[in-house]
Amino acid sequence: MIRLRRPATAAALTLAAVATAVLGLAGPASAHVTVNPKEATQGGYGRFAFRVPNESDTASTTKVEVNLPENAPVGSVSTMPVPGWTVAVEKRKVDPPIEVHGSQLTEAVSKLTWTAAPNGGVKPGEFQEFPVSMGPLPQADRMVFKVLQTYSDGNVSRWIEEPTPGGEEPENPAPVLTLTAASASASPAASAPAAAADDDDDDADTGAATAFGVAGLVAGLAGLVLGGLAFLRTRRETAAKS
Repeated sequence: MIRLRRPATAAALTLAAVATAVLGLAGPASAHVTVNPKEATQGGYGRFAFRVPNESDTASTTKVEVNLPENAPVGSVSTMPVPGWTVAVEKRKVDPPIEVHGSQLTEAVSKLTWTAAPNGGVKPGEFQEFPVSMGPLPQADRMVFKVLQTYSDGNVSRWIEEPTPGGEEPENPAPVLTLTAASASASPAASAPAAAADDDDDDADTGAATAFGVAGLVAGLAGLVLGGLAFLRTRRETAAKS
C-alpha cells in the first residue's frame, strides 16, 4: 500500500504542475493599454486599435485619453465610431509643416479623448478597442502614445512611462508602435490597404497559434492523466497477484 501511495502522490503533483502551466500560458500576458498591431511601415497608412482592459473590480472605465507623440506628428488621423462612446479631437500647430499628398499641413492631431455615455463604459472583467486610421506614418523608429484611463470612481491609471529598448518593462508602460523603413518598391498610397489586410491576418494568425498551443497542452495533460491512471491500475493488479 505504501508503494502505491508514492506514485499516486507523484502523479498528483505532476498533474498539478502541468495544469498550472496550461492555465498560466492560456491567461493574459498583461493588462495595460496597448496599440494593435504593434508594428507598421514608415510613410504608410494603417488601421490601429487602442485596446483598453478594465483592471478595476468595482468601477467602470468611463474616459480614455490618447496623446499622440509631439516628436512624430501624423498628417491624417480619423476615428471609427464606437457604440456608447463619443470622441473629441484636439489639434496643435506643427513646424515644419507635414506634407500629405503634395499638401503642406500646419496642424496635426495631438489628442483623442473617448468618453462613455452615462451609466456606460468598460465594465469590470471587460475590455474595449478604439480603432484609429493614421498616415502617412512618420519617419521615426517608433511612436509612443501616452494614455490616461479614468474610472467611474475617480481613479486614473496613467499609462505614460516610455519603455526602454532591451530593458525591463516599466510599471505603467505607454503603448508603443514600432516603425520600420519601407522597401524601395513600396509607396505610401499602395501600402495603405495592404497594411489593413496584414493587421487582420496577424490577429488571425496569432489567435490560431494561441488556440493550437493551448489545445496541445491540454491534450498533453489528458495523456498524462490517462498514463498515470494506467500506471496505478497496473501496480494494483501486480500487488493483488503477489
